[in-house]
Amino acid sequence: MSAFILLVVLTACATKGPVTATEPQITALAQSLRQMSPDVDPREADRAARISYQTAFALAQTYQITDHPLIHNSKVNAGTKPRGLCYHWAEDMQARLLAEGFETLDVTRAIANSHTRFLIDHSTAVLIPTGANMKDGVVIDPWRGGGRLFWSPVTQDSRYNWLPRAQVLRDKGRIHYVHRTGGSLAAPPID
Repeated sequence: MSAFILLVVLTACATKGPVTATEPQITALAQSLRQMSPDVDPREADRAARISYQTAFALAQTYQITDHPLIHNSKVNAGTKPRGLCYHWAEDMQARLLAEGFETLDVTRAIANSHTRFLIDHSTAVLIPTGANMKDGVVIDPWRGGGRLFWSPVTQDSRYNWLPRAQVLRDKGRIHYVHRTGGSLAAPPID
């Protein structure tokens, strides 16, 4: 019964489809990106902010978002919606931002809840100054708002404790390294 009540509450609070960003929202994100480092080009920060909001809106339409993210996830898993799991958002957002070829911004991925049995892993894209640590970046997360872009400096995201995606995959044994001798780029020996 309590699961049914939770479902009703989530449905009542559900987003009813994508919304476009306002100029103040875009400006606020751009300002946060500029504040990451004095090395971030302000024009790139402006462009990345606008693209992040535009991409969140476009993906929400493509993914046919009409429900709360958890309800949409169940529809994707049941095969009635095409995409829209958090890692889809993260993949597609990262690909779109990387396509810009920024010189002072990098795009990386992060995962939260990877070390708990009770919560589902959550993936996101993170914008960082070129060569910086993920913790110095800004989370770009359209999943949690059902297509409405959430962003925050990584260390100020009160909902999730983000870890670099590569670290999580290594910890879970999903990345394996082949040891080669002397820095060789030749194929590893066949045993």
